[in-house]
Amino acid sequence: MGTDRRRDGHGRVLGLFALLGCGVVLLSACGSMPVTGDVKAVDASQPGDSQVQVYAVAPRDNATPNEVVDGFLESMTSDDSDFRTTRKYLTRKAASTWKPSAFTTVLTKAPNRSDRPFRDSDPGITEITYTLTGERVATVDAQSAYQPLAPTDYNQSLHLVKENGPEGKEWRIDLVPDGLLLGQSDFKRLYRSVDKYYFAEGRTSEQSTLVADPVYLRSRTDPVTGMDTVTQAVRSLLAGPTSWLRPVVDSRFPAGTSLKKGVTSLAPDDRNVLKVPLNKKADGVGQRSCRMMASQVLYTLRDLTSARVEQVELQRSDGSPLCVLGTDQAEEFAPDGSSSGPDSQYFVDGKGRVERIPGSTKGSGTPEVVSGPLGDGPVRMGAVGVARDEQWAAAVSRDKRSLYVSSIVSDGELPAAAVTSKAQNPNNRLSVPSWDGRGDLWVADRDPGNRRLLRLTGGAGKPQEVTVPSLDGGRIEALRMSADGVRIALLVSEDGHNTLKIGRIERRGPEKEQKVSVVELRQAAPQLTDVTAMSWSGRSRLVVVGKEQGGVQQVRYVQADGSTAASGVLPGVNQVSSVAAADDEQLPLMAATSSDGIVKLSPGDNWQTVVKEGSSLVYPG
Repeated sequence: MGTDRRRDGHGRVLGLFALLGCGVVLLSACGSMPVTGDVKAVDASQPGDSQVQVYAVAPRDNATPNEVVDGFLESMTSDDSDFRTTRKYLTRKAASTWKPSAFTTVLTKAPNRSDRPFRDSDPGITEITYTLTGERVATVDAQSAYQPLAPTDYNQSLHLVKENGPEGKEWRIDLVPDGLLLGQSDFKRLYRSVDKYYFAEGRTSEQSTLVADPVYLRSRTDPVTGMDTVTQAVRSLLAGPTSWLRPVVDSRFPAGTSLKKGVTSLAPDDRNVLKVPLNKKADGVGQRSCRMMASQVLYTLRDLTSARVEQVELQRSDGSPLCVLGTDQAEEFAPDGSSSGPDSQYFVDGKGRVERIPGSTKGSGTPEVVSGPLGDGPVRMGAVGVARDEQWAAAVSRDKRSLYVSSIVSDGELPAAAVTSKAQNPNNRLSVPSWDGRGDLWVADRDPGNRRLLRLTGGAGKPQEVTVPSLDGGRIEALRMSADGVRIALLVSEDGHNTLKIGRIERRGPEKEQKVSVVELRQAAPQLTDVTAMSWSGRSRLVVVGKEQGGVQQVRYVQADGSTAASGVLPGVNQVSSVAAADDEQLPLMAATSSDGIVKLSPGDNWQTVVKEGSSLVYPG
């Protein structure tokens, strides 16, 4: 058939088409064409509509080495079932051993290949090697876990030989690295971020709270398993947490639990009930454990299905119901520890008093001074952190030397300082404090002579120093605790730049003698060279204020695994010094600025000033 083919800047012939009427993209220059629907030429790496489906086309007879390499690279961007067509570009041996699901390498753009002029009249050539290059920015491992990378050069080889085929000798790839190689736009088209949920380790069943574990799954059918996205999510959940989170979470599914053999599609029925058939490993589970298992499924699928899943029914291997759980019953396991969470904001006013914006679902309540010595006491405060139950708060004095913990719902005298920094320079003293979902209080002392990350159990008692073995000489400038209490977001100063890192919190030993450490710090916003403020915004997302290399300040969302959130960059606001977001993503985003005071950004709206004079704005946590 005739096609409108184009060449990129490196001589690769591209023949990709989007059939928008039927949601299809054809790869290469030949293939069966539907007779209805408009035709529009697009790039292989066109971002956007995930409904556009891409099909691979096998190599033509007597394809040149250039065409074989280009066809193979383009075919990897398709929805080819088990990559059967993609494997036709490989020798028989390579096709049988290539493992596309081993991992995925993400480049800024589609890979380039070295240009190899080839003449059919030169029969002496029987093998040829191509070099694939690009800028690598991330990988996705076999567990579907995303790992961002500082942009680095990618360089890999493909080796081709002539192999006997039905029509004589044909060029095929015989040495190929496992995994997929995709540009960012193709990756975003083919994959989507999904949070699967596990229970925080070391909590009783009555205190259990779910922790988000983000992974990337195919947006439609997975070529290797043939599963739709919902089934992929359940399968990934049953397989267990990713390696980074595994030491601090548990799954209530018994080891070895999987979907019943042959299940490739799961969908809620007309009553929004999702039935999940399991294998024999789960047959003997008790009702309490089964309900906890079902809550893991409910929260994992919360944002996946167009028809909302209102109820999950787990089934035994014989098809009989194991247990049933509705969304209202799953609230006791909510990842933020409550069904709704607090919606008030707190800040420090121009007089050094802690104020509250009450009942501010829309961020528009009238500010009022809190009760107790943090609201009207003898010490002027400069920063505040409020416990999630909104009964207690911790405030740092304006000179950043002392940390005070007090009730904000009843009057009393200002207690003695819970933590005192000995640093001479105020900028080297205490950070803004933060409370985790367990009720513990965290603060960093930035004293160059005694840098410490401190935790006060229950917000009281002697501060315990928390080790951060992977800090590598960096200094903690700011911190925010996640609601689940097993992750911490840190702004770390290194070589004159502040970067955002996420750490895993490990607790060992009985509560009174517990040793706590923050381990395996990982970059959460590698594209930003300077981060000035951040806050958790939901269960595995953060809002970040920072700059790219040579850029201007911007506010954007990032995922806890370091990938870019779908919502991306937010409307600009000037000179942001702090930012605050709630666990409930429907509540407004708040920011403190040096030019406009405290401002808010409600969903679908623009920034609006709330208070002209104020700083250190926070939601509880």
